[in-house]
Amino acid sequence: MMHELSLINELLKIVDTYGQTHGFEHVNLLKLSFGRMSCIDPSALRFAFDVQSQGTKAEGADLAFDILPIVLYCLRCEREAVVERYPVPCPVCGAEEVIMTGGAQTLQLIEMDVD
Repeated sequence: MMHELSLINELLKIVDTYGQTHGFEHVNLLKLSFGRMSCIDPSALRFAFDVQSQGTKAEGADLAFDILPIVLYCLRCEREAVVERYPVPCPVCGAEEVIMTGGAQTLQLIEMDVD
């Protein structure tokens, strides 16, 4: 939960900076993106946002999450595959020689709807 509090704190700083620069009054929606393996708990993130956004331009805004899948690249068959968990062997050829190429992305603000 401490991780999510810190992330929301930084997100609200970004929102505040954009608010000062672009002069909007209220945030309606924040669309966030992060990888499935990023250790971010969406429910904890939502709770931290609800608590920390009180009294800010983002209070009452909706959060939408784009949770990016885990993607493996197999060094043997040279194919990419989306998997549900990691580590796992290549779902195409069964090889253990795989690297994770997607799913560990950190939190990013990708869209903001404001008034």
